[in-house]
Amino acid sequence: LSRMPPKLDPDAIAVIYVRCTGGEAPGGAVLAPKCGPLGIAPKKVGDDIAKATKDWAGLKVTVKLTVQNRKATAEIVPSASSLIIKALKEPPRDRKKVKNILHNGDIAMNELYEICRKMRFKSMAREFSGTVKEILGTCASIGCTIDGEEPTHWQEQIDSGELVCPEA
Repeated sequence: LSRMPPKLDPDAIAVIYVRCTGGEAPGGAVLAPKCGPLGIAPKKVGDDIAKATKDWAGLKVTVKLTVQNRKATAEIVPSASSLIIKALKEPPRDRKKVKNILHNGDIAMNELYEICRKMRFKSMAREFSGTVKEILGTCASIGCTIDGEEPTHWQEQIDSGELVCPEA
């Protein structure tokens, strides 16, 4: 006696996270094991992801796929590094040809605060100034400056109380 697997519940919501390059559809081989059990076509999901990540061309972004009743909706989960690189307004690069790129641009302090407000939900910090320091650390590792100064300089100023961060 062979039994069929149980029918999918149309109201059940499944969430899948995929990390891919913005503006490009991830390969079917990447999506198939994730989409197959939910009964949705990997190719169609790939096209949805490519459409949702159009603004982030050439940057690695995490995409959250919410699947309900065999319909997938894609939304972008921002990461600190991709928001910072987007704020640097660099031209999109061909990731197959250009490697080890230097992100030596400059970001205004107000833009940094905007990024911090977007990332607040992910932050472990108790205060907003702690989130600002987390993002400054990411700026340091990417290699960009803020208002012409090194990110470590701003972190020290926050610690000493010279730079007072606005409330979120």
